[in-house]
Amino acid sequence: MGRGDIKTKKGKIFSGSFGKTRPAKPAKKVVVAKKEAAPATAPAPVAKKAAAKKSK
Repeated sequence: MGRGDIKTKKGKIFSGSFGKTRPAKPAKKVVVAKKEAAPATAPAPVAKKAAAKKSK
């Protein structure tokens, strides 16, 4: 586990190679495209009517 070990980061730096332990460039973050909100043309919410009381 030193400079001669190519599987470690220190060994890869010493030998000048890249791999999973020492990636050449940092991984870019994936940006998820968001859907644009629909314009406010949706129908207005309908007011609910009060329930009729039942008599016994």
